[in-house]
Amino acid sequence: MKKQDTFDTGRTTILCSGLILVLILLDQVAKHEALLHLKDHSSISLIPGVLELAYVENRGMAFGMLEGRQFLFGGMCVIFCIALIWVFVRIPKNRYYLPLLLTGAVLFGGAAGNFIDRLFRGYVVDFIYFSLIDFPVFNIADIYVVCGGIVLVLLVVFKYKDEDFEFLSSKIKDK
Repeated sequence: MKKQDTFDTGRTTILCSGLILVLILLDQVAKHEALLHLKDHSSISLIPGVLELAYVENRGMAFGMLEGRQFLFGGMCVIFCIALIWVFVRIPKNRYYLPLLLTGAVLFGGAAGNFIDRLFRGYVVDFIYFSLIDFPVFNIADIYVVCGGIVLVLLVVFKYKDEDFEFLSSKIKDK
C-alpha cells in the first residue's frame, strides 16, 4: 500500500518550499525585532525566573560553542542543505515519506535561517533565554533544528525500516 499511494510531486514541492520560506521568514522577522528592541537593552522577563528575551550575538556554533569559526559553520550548513536537497530529489513520491519530507523542510528552514545570519551579519542573533535552568540563549531557527532533529530520530527509529531508505543508495530511475 505505501508504495502505490503516490502524491502530486508539484504540490508537495510547493508545500515543502512554502513551509521552508515561512519558517525562514518567521525566524528572520523575530531576529530583526530582537535587533530593534533588545540590542543594547537589558533583558525582558516574559515569565519571571523562567523565560526572558535577551539579545546575544552568537559567533559560535550551537549555543555559542566553537566561537570564531564562521567559515567552518557556513561550509557545514551548505553541505547539510545540499544533502537535504539530494534526499528531497531522491525520496520516493508517495505519502509514506511525507513525514520525512516535512521534517527535512523544518530542518532546512532552521539551517537556512541561521546561515542567513552568518552570511549577512557574521553572527547569529539569539534572543530566547530559558533562565529556569540557565540554558544558553537561542533563537527560533535553533528550535526548528532541534525539534526537526528529534522528529527525524523518532521517524527513523519508530516509523521507517532499513529497506525504506534504499532510495538513498539506488540510482534515480527515469519515469
